[in-house]
Amino acid sequence: MSSENASGDFVSTTGAAGRYAAALFDLACDEGAADAVEGELKNLRAAINDSADLKAFLKSPLYDRADQLAAITAIAEKAGFSQITQNFLKLVATNRRLFALPSMISAFLAMAADARGEVSASAVSAAPMSDEQIKSIRMEIESMIGKAVILETRVDPDLLGGLIVKVGSKMIDSSLRTKLNKLKTVMKEA
Repeated sequence: MSSENASGDFVSTTGAAGRYAAALFDLACDEGAADAVEGELKNLRAAINDSADLKAFLKSPLYDRADQLAAITAIAEKAGFSQITQNFLKLVATNRRLFALPSMISAFLAMAADARGEVSASAVSAAPMSDEQIKSIRMEIESMIGKAVILETRVDPDLLGGLIVKVGSKMIDSSLRTKLNKLKTVMKEA
């Protein structure tokens, strides 16, 4: 089983990250805490995305198990995470799998959305979109797939113009950068 997360990255729910996420999801559901854990993991994902130091720490093999455990425990406690989330993060650190934490978070969020009958989608634009534009894109995707859509947007100035929309395994790339690259390829072949 696999899906794409809101940023369009392929999310495996069958590998090690998927197994960790599935175990956490099952436990959170059994405890009636799935929504709380989901919110905490979203906050953690945002912290990871906003901190180059935290990203580097998670990926670095230079820190030993004790350092990783101490750091992730401090982060979880300072953030006020529930005991379920804290225990999960401690297990991940103890098993030296912090490098896969972003994938675990994405897999958990995909499972939670799927359980609600929602689909994650992403829209990447060259410039920030207005609320009306975002609403219009979300409504268009929902009418195409017949499910509620959680739309995450981000800006990529390298696009020059246009839009890239990803829903599941489908991608619609109408970006100016892609069109220019296709034109460049055609011109090279001529």
